Amino acid sequence: MSLAALQSPPGAPEILRRSRALVAPALAQAVGSLHPWVAEMAGYALGHCEVGGAPATGAQGKGVRQALALLGAEAAGGPAEAGVPGAVAVELVHTFSLLHDDIMDGDALRRGRPAVWKAYGTGPAVLAGDALFALAVETLAAAPAGVRTARAVRQLTTALGDLVRGQADDLLFAGRPWTGPGAVGVAEYEGMAEGKTGALLGAALALGAQLAGAPGEMAPVLDRAGRHLGVAFQIADDLLGIWGDPAVTGKPVHGDLRQGKKTLPVLAALKAPGGAALAQLLASQPALDEAGVRRAAALVERVGGRAAAEREARRHLASAEELLAGASLAPEAAGRLRALLSSLADRTV
Repeated sequence: MSLAALQSPPGAPEILRRSRALVAPALAQAVGSLHPWVAEMAGYALGHCEVGGAPATGAQGKGVRQALALLGAEAAGGPAEAGVPGAVAVELVHTFSLLHDDIMDGDALRRGRPAVWKAYGTGPAVLAGDALFALAVETLAAAPAGVRTARAVRQLTTALGDLVRGQADDLLFAGRPWTGPGAVGVAEYEGMAEGKTGALLGAALALGAQLAGAPGEMAPVLDRAGRHLGVAFQIADDLLGIWGDPAVTGKPVHGDLRQGKKTLPVLAALKAPGGAALAQLLASQPALDEAGVRRAAALVERVGGRAAAEREARRHLASAEELLAGASLAPEAAGRLRALLSSLADRTV
């Protein structure tokens, strides 16, 4: 056995740093092809610049999806570079979805600074999102991989359709009651989370594998694994949306409760014994005040909603790991994938 095989895989932060370094030149080139004003908004959304174009000094996105695309290429036995067009495409789509998501949710902050729609206006932010969506498809379609490119474009557009369906469900959930016949069920929530978050994570892994010439059913297996990861990731995001540290999340504590979002910890708590008090509180006023959100968070935790959500996140992560274990992946890349998946589901990176 080689020394490399005996060594532990690198940690998630190192994996993400490596991926960002490999993808950054191609991502910058793609964004630079846009109209200068739109390119500035895109650069602001990506954390590359401030309003006006000056270099940014704050934190950028972690680049999770681009890392998955590169690891997908390596898992298929190809070089990481083969997955770069897929990495750029999914990063652009992810950024596009965040631009529009912030508008739909009315979120004024993203990564601790004004969201694009607050910094530039709603109309310009919509325009920038549309441009990123078009650029993502164009970037992938231009990848020099022949017939593999056509399959990759279909993979991306399928994921986009699922993402839109997930976003639609998420918006519709807001108008449904907390309890009773029209209440949102846990299974419905997980279907929404798979579309809204899992579809693009699955596509990232599958795109990298396809562009690297993955054999047989490897790309579909990676897609399914990424979708399970996405549900776990969304549940972890829900937990942070209630109990996360604003210094880490860039958003106010208890923000999801304040907005009345149908998140898994709350839905699980409502189904638990003792959930009646929470249901009564949530139904008592259209929007909870500060005392109300603190009490709601305490009730969700007390009746087991937080613990149930954590268990469900672990279950989906285990399903993702089981799928990866059953696929014929290149061993070193598989080790990196498992390290990254575990850290992502726990939101430790």
